[in-house]
Amino acid sequence: MSAERPLAPFGRRLAPVSAREQHGAYVVLRCLDGEGPIPKAGQFYMLSSAARWGGGQGERPFLPRAFSVLRAGRDQSGVLELQFLVEDVGPGTNRLCELGPGDGLLLVGPFGNGFSPPREGRAAMLVGGGVGIAPLAILQDQLGAVATLPLLGFRDGAHAEGARLLQSPRVATDDGSAGHEGLVTELLLEELAAAAEELEVFACGPPAMLEAVRAICAEHAVPAQLALESGMACGFGACFGCAIPVRGGYIRLCVDGPVLDATLLETGAAAGAHR
Repeated sequence: MSAERPLAPFGRRLAPVSAREQHGAYVVLRCLDGEGPIPKAGQFYMLSSAARWGGGQGERPFLPRAFSVLRAGRDQSGVLELQFLVEDVGPGTNRLCELGPGDGLLLVGPFGNGFSPPREGRAAMLVGGGVGIAPLAILQDQLGAVATLPLLGFRDGAHAEGARLLQSPRVATDDGSAGHEGLVTELLLEELAAAAEELEVFACGPPAMLEAVRAICAEHAVPAQLALESGMACGFGACFGCAIPVRGGYIRLCVDGPVLDATLLETGAAAGAHR
């Protein structure tokens, strides 16, 4: 959405893993990137392991995986530390979840367009589902926690542990084991009913959730920025694997997104994550 964005250095680089943290069903990988710029909230990286990538069952995984950055900042020595939120759901994420301190993480990025600041006079409402909470954490860091209200939805209590990565969230779970029993969009409807004219929505999550957010915001005349996911092989527009339909044609999500203004979309359910 924004013309100004940090650009990726040329080529793949090695970022040693500095820490591995378990947050319920999720793993947070911290790595040190000595050559890259501080990314903008909503940008993403292509990740792979420096060892045994392509060495699993059927020689999978073949390709790097796209991940939004969870957090970024300089350590005490001035080196950039990146954090990524990973859930073990397939051969690529399984290998990444095995990494620990001292292991090598290969990355390229940051890629894509991130979130733009809220429109004047509106506060940021963050709406996330599952691993889609990742770009909302760095967005909260960059906007300031006092200026944001996170609404986070998860499958169950084990996944809801990820909510601790953001400050002062409201939580919904499908099974009611943590927070509100139901969908995160039910919390969104509550908030918009009270102050729709004062809010702008920033959302990332599964396609069905994003489509519900898009429709709700359109109905209430609330501006929204949606961070979409799609299967990617390269991350820089060469493979056309992430082409999605928008009003008037198609775009490549990796170079024209992943953050899009909701008004550009006929539906927020056009893309899907492939880990």
